[in-house]
Amino acid sequence: MNKAISRSVFIVSIFLFPLLCNAQLTLSKVFGDNMVLQRGISIPVWGTANPGSVISGQLGTVGATAKAGKDGMWTLHFPKFIAGGPYTLKINEQGKPNTAIELKGVLIGDVWLASGQSNMEWQVQQAADARKEIENANFPQIRFFVVEHDKKLKPQSAILAGKWKVCDTANVKDFSAVAYYFARKLHGDQHVPVGIIQSTWGGTPVEAWTSRDKLLTSPITRARTLSNDTLSFDREDFVTDSLNWIRIWHLVYNPQNNADKIFPAPEYNDAGWAPVEMPGVLKDFGIGYYEGMVWLRKKITLPESFAGKDLTVNLGHPEMNYSLYVNGQEICKNIWNSSPSHSYTIPARLLQRGENTIAVRVAMLWGGGGLNQPADDLYITDGASTISLAGKWLYKKDLEPAFPKILNYQYYPTVLFNAMINPVIPYGIKGFIWYQGEANAQAAYNYRKLFPMLITDWRQRWQQGDCPFLFVQLANFMKTKPLPTESEWAELREAQTLTLSLPNTGMACIIDIGEANDIHPKNKQEVGRRLALIANKQVYKQNVIASGPLFKEFKKEGNRIRINFTNTGAGLSTKDGKELTGFAIAGKDKQFYWAKAIIEGDHVIVSCDKVAEPEAVRYAWADNPVCNLVNSEKLPAIPFRTDVWKGITEK
Repeated sequence: MNKAISRSVFIVSIFLFPLLCNAQLTLSKVFGDNMVLQRGISIPVWGTANPGSVISGQLGTVGATAKAGKDGMWTLHFPKFIAGGPYTLKINEQGKPNTAIELKGVLIGDVWLASGQSNMEWQVQQAADARKEIENANFPQIRFFVVEHDKKLKPQSAILAGKWKVCDTANVKDFSAVAYYFARKLHGDQHVPVGIIQSTWGGTPVEAWTSRDKLLTSPITRARTLSNDTLSFDREDFVTDSLNWIRIWHLVYNPQNNADKIFPAPEYNDAGWAPVEMPGVLKDFGIGYYEGMVWLRKKITLPESFAGKDLTVNLGHPEMNYSLYVNGQEICKNIWNSSPSHSYTIPARLLQRGENTIAVRVAMLWGGGGLNQPADDLYITDGASTISLAGKWLYKKDLEPAFPKILNYQYYPTVLFNAMINPVIPYGIKGFIWYQGEANAQAAYNYRKLFPMLITDWRQRWQQGDCPFLFVQLANFMKTKPLPTESEWAELREAQTLTLSLPNTGMACIIDIGEANDIHPKNKQEVGRRLALIANKQVYKQNVIASGPLFKEFKKEGNRIRINFTNTGAGLSTKDGKELTGFAIAGKDKQFYWAKAIIEGDHVIVSCDKVAEPEAVRYAWADNPVCNLVNSEKLPAIPFRTDVWKGITEK
């Protein structure tokens, strides 16, 4: 090192030394007023301070000390507590009384980390019975911490933002619905405070939530993970990706260039617009994959009997973000399904005798957009007579400014682990709940490896042994197929079931409560309840039946196959009391046919006249299967197949 450089380093060190010696005492952002700390374990609390300084902490009347390392990091370890509180947590740097940090309203109970993509992120205000649920959400011993969205190329020591909130009518609307209903049942059953750390991001694959070190161990993810090295945090597109989402939502919620005054107006000339059949998804009608605002228009003629009356319009199941106009006047603005239904009142004063104009401004995102099925739910009525709104509509895109380009870096390997998981390790927890998989369906076979990798990764990093990991299997979704067929979603569900081979894991099957036309089924209450059932059995050791029938083994008996199940409870039956459905059978030609299935105790006997020498049986093997096998607790049988024939996602 030459003299000039040495002198520069010396000068810089002179200026930096006072700053290093006066580093402010801080707590990790995951700690705060009203938090819940985990009972029954040594409780870690960490932060930063002057290197070498001694940190004192007091939780209630119990004390702990730690010394900050050379990097300024320190961690206190409080002894085990039983459930209770509220307590006050006090932290200070010895010899510096003015540095004291004080957190109030701290409870000791059970803390669960809730993570995954949009079905875990789906808020209480978006789910079924939202208004009623919000009005009755008074649970002061349930607390939520929602980690703010963030993505980083390197593991972070601090989250971007978040705050512990008490579960009440003011706060609950923004919480994960699945996690809230899970927490509510556990709180009622176990009578202890429950804390939820919610770290979720819609549309994201499992790779985004897994550490770089773990992803590099697999040939499935190694090359893609290494490709992240071509990125840098200060790249303009990485930084502006989040800003562009802000711009997109501004465009979604705010019509541009007086669009809301021009295009819904009855006198507007829509002669150049393209026809489209509704209900339907716009991308299926020639528009292709498009992201932006699209306008739909339809003229209807009202009968004389409707004159002078307030009418009701029902839009069936439209895309999540839309606005409805009648004769140029806005009737509603729906943001992320904020409305409990899609039925609206049209005041009589807005209607005209004879012809009227209905317009819908809809956001096309992630390939969606349109007025979805069923057709019977698309109508206008006076209560006595009904006019269908199904059929020909007109649509046009590019009437408003285009959305800025989004590169969706949140989908990249490890970026969410770095920013939204790593910073909350090693917060003391009871276990994990997880709802994800939709984003990995096209490569479902790889999920057999990737999902267990994530579970193992998180457990190793938390260092709490085989911490309970409970997850939700994908619901039924998309159109029901008339014949047995292959299915990416069925293969993803199979990968999830195979993950149960890991110790201390549990799966909530919801193959019976999905919705054909919505990837976000609204009945989150039952999802949370089923997760809590598993927790009650596996974690809290209650003697309950927590899962539906699970395939155990099969035996060929001439022209039929006998299937044996576990988790049958007091016996097998059908959910609706009707004939057993959902079974398909095949011979050596691998051609599946719908089968006749009969319940015999804990067994199901499967056969088909078209298959003389059966080789394999599948149950609920479809995107949206028609299936009804349940146990005595009315919990659905888990989809399965007896064959190991190559699937459509195995490459």
